Amino acid sequence: MTATKADPLVVDTHPKPQADHADRAKTLVQRIADLRAWLFLAGLILVFEAWARFDFGGTFILNPFNLQSIAIFAVAPLLLATGQTFVIISGGIDLSLGFIMGLAAVVAAHVINAVTPSLGIPFAVLLGFLVGVLVALVPGVINGLLVSRLRVPPFIGTLGMFGVARGVAFLLAGGTTVPVSNSFFAVIGNGRFLSIPYIVIITAVFVLIMHYVLSQTRFGQHNYAIGANVQAARRAGIDIKAHLLRLYILSAGCAGLAGVLYSARFNAGAAQAGEPLLLDCVAAVVIGGASLFGGSGTILGTVAGAFVIAVIQYGLVFVNVEPFWQFISVGVVIIISVLIDQAQRRFSGGRVDE
Repeated sequence: MTATKADPLVVDTHPKPQADHADRAKTLVQRIADLRAWLFLAGLILVFEAWARFDFGGTFILNPFNLQSIAIFAVAPLLLATGQTFVIISGGIDLSLGFIMGLAAVVAAHVINAVTPSLGIPFAVLLGFLVGVLVALVPGVINGLLVSRLRVPPFIGTLGMFGVARGVAFLLAGGTTVPVSNSFFAVIGNGRFLSIPYIVIITAVFVLIMHYVLSQTRFGQHNYAIGANVQAARRAGIDIKAHLLRLYILSAGCAGLAGVLYSARFNAGAAQAGEPLLLDCVAAVVIGGASLFGGSGTILGTVAGAFVIAVIQYGLVFVNVEPFWQFISVGVVIIISVLIDQAQRRFSGGRVDE
């Protein structure tokens, strides 16, 4: 007996045209939302380019000096945001990164000054780099233990470490900046290779490594799983406590590298080096497409978010707008990004907290 389409036992597997069009529209909207950071960046570049041509008769983005300056502006926020990306994807947040960066900057400056006469210029710089980053890992270990073992909410635990790292950094600096006298260190901070600043090259290599870790390794996949559903991740056999500990250590290490490069750039360590960058690093992650609910985000998106902030900051100075507008502009972009994220989650049927 041959079954017909009218037979109730036969299931029609052909998609309906209307459903197919709806799925395509849904996919298109999601792709646009995922690329919002790059769209923001392209829009900003077009605005500042048009502004420069109409008001000054010059170019904004085609000027090599402007490109170098924007890249340098983005270095420290991007390094902090790289670590923050891992934390936010896991469903947490790290508010201590700014002063962990300052602590690393001060420690690196002191170490280089202390050992340069005995070890020589290059080896003193190497030791300063290592000690600066290692000292930054200490607050990261404490943050990780607070969050993973003692179950302190990340907001509270890292806010407390914010104060501790701030106080220790200012005590070590004596309430002032710590100048560094080392010519090799100055070259790292201000030298160039083929017109590309060394600190930009170091940051680019590091960020690419972190992109690989997040997107291609088991550690990165576990991070997404924990952020999406911590109970399901636990049932899948993921060691949540060990992962969170490693996560906050990684985040602090990113801040430590940012602090050492800050000292190299300015030939001085400053406890307040990262204080104004906390908002910028969180903003870069959110603008880059990471959800504050956890479970989503990419390093490449964070790169775009960091450059959005750098273009805003440098572009407003370039067109002679009062620098206070930077805060307003970054804040508006953050709000828009969060609204887009919430709309995207509603559209895709994801969780949105009431």
